[in-house]
Amino acid sequence: MVLTMDEYEAVRLIDREGLSQEQCGERMGIARTTVQLIYAVARKKLADVLAEGRALRIAGGDVELCRGEGCTCSACYRRELSREYGIPKGEHTMRIAIPYENGEIFQHFGRTERFKVYDVQEGKVVSAKVVETNGTGHGALAGMLQVLGADALVCGGIGGGARAALDAAGIALYGGVTGDADRAADALAEGTLVFDSEKVCDHHGEHHHGGDCGEHGCGEHGCGEHGCKH
Repeated sequence: MVLTMDEYEAVRLIDREGLSQEQCGERMGIARTTVQLIYAVARKKLADVLAEGRALRIAGGDVELCRGEGCTCSACYRRELSREYGIPKGEHTMRIAIPYENGEIFQHFGRTERFKVYDVQEGKVVSAKVVETNGTGHGALAGMLQVLGADALVCGGIGGGARAALDAAGIALYGGVTGDADRAADALAEGTLVFDSEKVCDHHGEHHHGGDCGEHGCGEHGCGEHGCKH
C-alpha cells in the first residue's frame, strides 16, 4: 500500500500534531476541503494496512519539501539544521561536503556522524569546518547537505536512494573515494579527483535489496557490521 507524502502529512498534522483540518490546510497551503479528501483517503489506506497486514510505503504525491526557511512546524529538522549549520558562502564559492571520521572519508554515507565542509575558491580550499549530523538518518542527510549549501559530496559507498535524493537537491556526487578527506577535497578543487559515483555501500549485498542503502532505513533495522537485519 502506497501512502503519498501529502496523505502522510495530513495524517501527521491532524492525528499526531492535533491540528484541525482548517489548521492543517493552512500548514500545507491547501483548502480545507482538499484536506478532507486527502485525509479520508489516507485513513482508509491505513485501515487496510492494519486490517489486512499489508506493507506500507510512503512515496510520491504532489508536494514541495520544506527547506526550513520561515517554517512554522513544531519539529522541523531542516529549520533547526538551518539555524545551527547554515554557513554563508560567497557567490563564486564551491562547497564540498565529505562524511568524516578521524581525518578519513567515512565509507558509509547513511551512517556518518559528521561531515567536513570545505569552501573552494579559484581551485583552492580556503576554509573547512566539521559539523555533526546529530543522528540524522539516511533520508535526512541529503536535506542536511542542502541546508549546508553543499554543491558537491565526496564519499565512499552510497545507495541508490541517497543518490536520487542528492540529484534532486542539485548536489554533485563523487563516490567511491577513500583515504584522507583533506586530500580528496584538494583533489576535487584542483580537478584531479578519481571517483566512481556508481559505488554502493559495501556493507550491503546487491542480493539483499539492490544495493540501495537507506531505502529501507538501515538504522531502523539494525544495520551493523554483519549486514542489515530486516
